[in-house]
Amino acid sequence: MMTSRDFVYTGHPARVIFGSGTTARLPQEMQRLGAQRALILSTPQQESQARAVAELLGPAAVGLFPGAVMHTPVEVSEHAATMARRVMADVVVAIGGGSTTGLGKAIALRTDLPQIVIPTTYAGSEMTPILGETSDGQKRTQTTAKVLPEVVIYDVDHTLGLPSELSGTSGINAIAHAVEALYARETNPIITALALEAIGALARALPVIAQDPGQREARADALYGAWLCGICLGSVGMALHHKLCHTLGGTFDLSHAECHTLILPHALAYNAPAIPDVMARLTAVLGQDPARALFDLGRAVNAPASLAQLGMPADGIGRAVDLALANPYWNPRPLERDALTALITRAHQGKPPVV
Repeated sequence: MMTSRDFVYTGHPARVIFGSGTTARLPQEMQRLGAQRALILSTPQQESQARAVAELLGPAAVGLFPGAVMHTPVEVSEHAATMARRVMADVVVAIGGGSTTGLGKAIALRTDLPQIVIPTTYAGSEMTPILGETSDGQKRTQTTAKVLPEVVIYDVDHTLGLPSELSGTSGINAIAHAVEALYARETNPIITALALEAIGALARALPVIAQDPGQREARADALYGAWLCGICLGSVGMALHHKLCHTLGGTFDLSHAECHTLILPHALAYNAPAIPDVMARLTAVLGQDPARALFDLGRAVNAPASLAQLGMPADGIGRAVDLALANPYWNPRPLERDALTALITRAHQGKPPVV
């Protein structure tokens, strides 16, 4: 029998197409939106995929901006929005990972254009009304319905060529959204169920992908899990883990997914004493020591072992702690300077988490 509980759940409107070969449905999805002039976005590394999308759309592709970069710098956002206005785009099509999705959101914020996202990684931000932009060395986030993509096309085929190491870190980045959703202030039974399903799917799939990147079943499981993680991220607030990653990534220009992979085990261990019920649920999908299991998962997918390896200087730890304590996110355990310093130091040195 279900015990009495109080919660609020808000479902965000989005159309999701999931499967293999689903990119072919892009022209019909544009028509469904009443759009005829698409600006296509990508990173420089994925320009060939963007050009393939342009070829699929033919004359409806009126512009290509292959300039998306990590952490969505404001100056890049402004430049891309100017291009959208110049080519008179009436829809933005983003193909890529979190950087490209972020750029599409930044354009939508400035122009109110609808978005169609074709994810090629497991970032999950395509399912959220959240935008993070970087200026003056700091990443600032905002939540607004203006940046929620109208259509997301998940095509497993696009993930088959994703390098195994990037697959691993992108997948653990997604897991981070679900883990923090379990102990979010606004958590609810729907999000709890989705989060546990997502973590289990990704935890099973990622080690398989590390050994056999072309394994379709594992790729489908990982993309499915990432979709659910994105719903979690967009439905409830995040806590210490995300605050640390935004701080470290924006301040020291660290790789977003790799930073999440390194910090997640330590952030979960930090919060563990305050969330015994969540830790009990996590044992069902991760084993008896969930924080250590996430640390070991990072090793299984050959992710970088330390913040030092990512390029963060040791003398930056104090600054990172200061920034984490400034305007902190809500967190189930109070933020303590000494404990946070120890957390970041262990991550910097590549040591396992300590509860």
